[in-house]
Amino acid sequence: MRLHKEGYGPLIGFAIGLIGINAFIALYAGAFTVIPALLSIIFFAAVVNFFRYEPRKHSDGSREIVCPADGRIVVIEEVDETQILGTRCLQVSVFMNVFDMHVNWIPCNGVVEHVSHSPGRFLSAHLPKSSTDNERSAVVIRNEAGDPVLVRQVAGAIARRIVTYPEVGQKVNINQNLGFIKFGSRVDLYLPLGSEVHVKVGQRVKGNITDIATLPR
Repeated sequence: MRLHKEGYGPLIGFAIGLIGINAFIALYAGAFTVIPALLSIIFFAAVVNFFRYEPRKHSDGSREIVCPADGRIVVIEEVDETQILGTRCLQVSVFMNVFDMHVNWIPCNGVVEHVSHSPGRFLSAHLPKSSTDNERSAVVIRNEAGDPVLVRQVAGAIARRIVTYPEVGQKVNINQNLGFIKFGSRVDLYLPLGSEVHVKVGQRVKGNITDIATLPR
């Protein structure tokens, strides 16, 4: 199993902390205790699993929207996206639990024309208001046909850090990493009306593998 580059720092920190805790317990108890050590190993293994990384390749297309994250589809609906695009869009949202691989992927080919980060609350990522009230980052990619696609990384109740890689003016493609959200979250896609959606609410999806939609032109 490979680790994502975002995992090295936290894992070193957790390892040092757990070793320190177990050393303190052993010193205080006068002997090495098995139960704290086992709990520490289980916890560390869970964190390693969270930061796992699986390279994936997808055959891209000019109008294809590929899933930006592993997880479950929780929203498919028309909404008024007033914060960035200022228009009515088709929203498709993917919720990631702590057991999902938390790498985020570029959903389409194009040029990045907007990147922003907004501070906010840490409501459960299941809630509809999390898209507008929670800590979040937004990236707008305009494809060759001129269609804007907004990808919004949303922090959840546990997530405390969002990492976003693209920069304005950068040409991006399917198969590239968009970023990483640490410890539970969701990713929202805002697509042009008329896009043909290929998933349904409740469906399990995989980042850079599942076809989410086809743009209208």
